[in-house]
This record gives sequence, C-alpha cells and structure tokens, in this order.
Amino acid sequence: MKISPKLLSALLMAQCAVTFAKGNADTIFFGGPIVTVNAKNEEVQALAVQNGKIVAVGTKDAVIKEWQADSTKVVDLKGQTLMPGFVEPHVHIMVTSVFEGLGLNLSNFTLPYDTKETLAQKMKAALKDVPAGGWLFGFGVDPSRTTPFMAELTADDLDKVSKEVPIFIVNQSGHIGYVNHKAIELAGVTDQTPNPAGGGVFVKDAKGKLTGKLVEPPSYLPFMAKMPAPTEAQLMGAIQGTMKKMSSTGVTTASEMSVGGNFGVDKEVAIYRSIFAKNASPIRVRGYLFSESMPTGKTTIKPNEGDDQLRFIGIKYISDGSTQGLTAALNAPYTYPKNSTWSGALNFKDVEIYASMKSFFDQGWQLSTHANGDKAIDQTLASYTKLLAGNAKPQDRRLRMEHFTVNNESQVKQAVKLGVVPSFTIGHVDYWGAAFNNHIIGPDRAKRIDPAGDFKRAGGKFTLHSDSPVSNVGPLNYISEEVTRQWQLPPQKVLGPDQAVSVDDAIRAITIDAAYQLFADNIVGSLEVGKQADLVILEKNPRQTPPADIRNIKVKSTWVDGKQVNAN
Repeated sequence: MKISPKLLSALLMAQCAVTFAKGNADTIFFGGPIVTVNAKNEEVQALAVQNGKIVAVGTKDAVIKEWQADSTKVVDLKGQTLMPGFVEPHVHIMVTSVFEGLGLNLSNFTLPYDTKETLAQKMKAALKDVPAGGWLFGFGVDPSRTTPFMAELTADDLDKVSKEVPIFIVNQSGHIGYVNHKAIELAGVTDQTPNPAGGGVFVKDAKGKLTGKLVEPPSYLPFMAKMPAPTEAQLMGAIQGTMKKMSSTGVTTASEMSVGGNFGVDKEVAIYRSIFAKNASPIRVRGYLFSESMPTGKTTIKPNEGDDQLRFIGIKYISDGSTQGLTAALNAPYTYPKNSTWSGALNFKDVEIYASMKSFFDQGWQLSTHANGDKAIDQTLASYTKLLAGNAKPQDRRLRMEHFTVNNESQVKQAVKLGVVPSFTIGHVDYWGAAFNNHIIGPDRAKRIDPAGDFKRAGGKFTLHSDSPVSNVGPLNYISEEVTRQWQLPPQKVLGPDQAVSVDDAIRAITIDAAYQLFADNIVGSLEVGKQADLVILEKNPRQTPPADIRNIKVKSTWVDGKQVNAN
C-alpha cells in the first residue's frame, strides 16, 4: 500500500505526540485500592490522567515510571478508595430544584414519622416567609409515612394553616397534590370542572365536592398557572445548587427525566444549555423530554443532540401513578383499605400511548416509561414488543422501564428478552417496604418489588436510583438498600431476600450499567484507558465494608474530566 507524504507526516506526528504524552500525565493516583469496575472487576494500584482522560491503569511502579513528569500532580490516596464516578440514572433535577430549593421541604426520611399536627406546625412557621400575593408551596408530605397511617391532607386541613394564603403541597411521590380552598378559588377549579387529560383527577367526595386532593401532574396545572413563577436567576441558582449537592454524593453523571415538565421543553432546554455554556455544572447530564409537554411526534430537539457534557437522548412517559399513593395501576386490587376493590388506573389508553411512542421511536429516540404497577408494566411491555418487532438487536435501543415496582416473574423474562433495562427506586424497599408489606399490597407482592435478583438471574441489566425528589440522592445508600433489602420501620425485616444481589452487582448498577442505560458507557462508568476521568474518592472500600454500613462511607472528593469538582 502506497502512503502519501502527508499521511506519513501525520502518522509520525501522532506517534511523537503519543511518545511525549507517555511521560507527561496531568495527575496520577495511587496509595489505595482503585476499583475499576471493568469486565474483570479488577482492582489496581495506580491510575494516570491526561487531558481529562484515563491514560493508564496498573501497578504503581509501571504507571509512575511511564507517566510521571515534574509537572504531574500526584494524589496519594492514603488508603482511601478510588472508584468510577457514580451515575444517577433517574432524577428530576428541575423538579428537585423547585421543590427543595425554592419551596418548603417537608420530606422526612427519618423516624419518628410526622403527624398532621407536626406538618401543620412546619407550614405555619413558613408562612412568615411568604411575600404578599405569594403562595405557600411545599413538597414532601407522605401519608404512607405519617402517623396514623394514610393520614391524608384535605383542603379543610390546609385551611387551618391559612385561609388567606393559597397553599399547594405536593406529595412525596410527586403524583399527588393538596390545596386549600383559597388555592382552589384562585385556580378557578370548581366541583363541575372536568378532569384534565393524561390521568389528572380533581378528587371529590361522595357528595361531589372537591376535597383538595389532586392526582397526577396534569391536575396541578391550573394551580401552577396562578403561582408566581421564579425568576430565571432564582431557578438557575436552585438548579446549580441541586447539581452541587448531587456531586457531593459522588455523582458525576445524572439524568434529567422530565425536561419540559415544569416550564415547557424549549425554556428548560435553554436553561440547561445556558448553565453548561457557562461551565457552571459540576456533573454531566443526559436529558429525557417529557412526553406530555410536546405534541405527538413533535419536538424542536433532535435525538442525541448535544455533547458529552449535556445530551438529550430520550422521551419520558408516565403510564401510571404512585404505589405508596395508591394510584399505580395494578392487576389486582390494593390490600388497603381492607376489602378494597381499587386497583389504580392507567394514564393512557393502550392505543394512545403506543401511537405516541411510535412517533418518537421511529425518529430514533430512546424511550423511558414510568410503570409502577403490574398493569402498567404489561401495557409498557406490549407497546415495546410491537415497537421492536422485527428488530434483530432490540437491546441496541436500550428501552427503559422506570420503577418496575409491582411485578411478576414472566414480566422480568419478557423485559430481558426485549433488552429492556429497568431502573429501581430502591428506596421503595427501605422507606416504604413496611407499608407495602403490611398494608398496601400485602407480603406476596411486596417481596417482589424492585426484582434485581430476578433480572440478574435472567441475564439482564438493572440500575438503581433515587427518583429525586422522591428520595434523596445517595448512590452508596442504594448499595446498602439493594444488598440488605431491609426496611426502615421497626421491627426491621428483610423484604424479599431472593431479590437481593451482591455488593459488586449493586456497584455496577450505579456505575457501568447505569452508564449503559444512558448511552454513556463508552465514556464513563468504569476506570479504563480512553474513558473520561470521572472519579470519586471514598473513605473506605465498599467491597470490603459490611453491606449495611456502606451507606455511611464518606465521599471525600468528586472529579470530572480529571478535575476536582467537589471536596467534603
């Protein structure tokens, strides 16, 4: 083969560059276990970084000899552990920022549970911060974690907090809201107002009167339309605060599962682009556009648009509601209250959701569908089966299923066959496991929630997430929750021990498998030559720590592209 002079020159220059680079790493890490999460699950002694990428992993002597220069920064781990930066595959960054950064945070993941009285006290205390003409807006009320069980707020309850200030409180699940009569008046919702499309419900009592309870986000819209909108500066500041908080837990890549769900797709895309244009995010973000914020098949964003820092990759559907909120769509009734005949409801008819999915699937978008109940899982799997018909490699589309909470073994097998990758809100086991088991769905169904063990045995992948703001971001906590499957409420019990997996499996679920789910496994998720140097330094090695204690390991620092973005 004849090589042109120009090509020969280019090859020689490239070879010189590689030779020069080998003695000039920007940073070398050594002095503690380095958990690679590569195919062999190796631990190595040293890792070198150059220009934001990993250029060497191996023994300390070899890496230092080949890559250290006078200008190389040397990081002695001093016995601490280096791992791939964590990948959080399912969060709502914008929603978390609005709820926790701009609203009253009523979430309580500790014991004892709140009561209506303690919640009212917190809301009354916050009234002093509500400006004239403003609303008291809060998040985090959870009847399934309230004493007494399922003590749900009503408009009358909120009127006791204030009859003058409109109040809008969102349930911890995000699928239910509560408003007082002043808010109902301002929103213009009456006993005769029809329920909105997309599964929204203005709940009424037996006499047809509004109770103040709202079901599913479409029912929130009349109230949100009357609330003072945050300024762009307030919103961007809250988003950056949320990103920094995620980074402090070791997260280096996160999803945004509902782009457009609050302020419209174009506005929210513009906000994220502005943040990244200013290099103001400490994490990478993969975005999913919220299906209900767009006409079917219509979007100004193209599939996979963006770069390795910010990329829009999918369309997100919400097919049912919250299991702990009794709105997830089940095939058999809830076991609460006793003798209940209620089994929840789907948000879409089969033909409607399939038609919408196909319009985006054919454009090349990844699809992600929230499906908590087994009826919703059935609907989603049926749609995915039709979409993938004739596809020789269905796994290439990496279709997602969010939560996969109430399920059966045949659904797991079908999902694996289709290459579907579920992501589990593993806090369902920890924070809500006792409620599911003892009240909501009964022991037989509760022991199968978040069936990581079944997916592992069937040869499928799965990931773990917080669904923030539904639960707090904390990948190390997810490992403890998945491996022990122990619920929080005394007397503590193990929920479905056969669905537990090993520590190594759980680590993969928050690193390389989560990166795979986000189409980012080519650049992050493991410590291998050629990948971006997204790293986390931990106080201890989770592989050598009792599973229940992994959640208590301290994150010492977080690095993205070889640069430290957080130190604790």
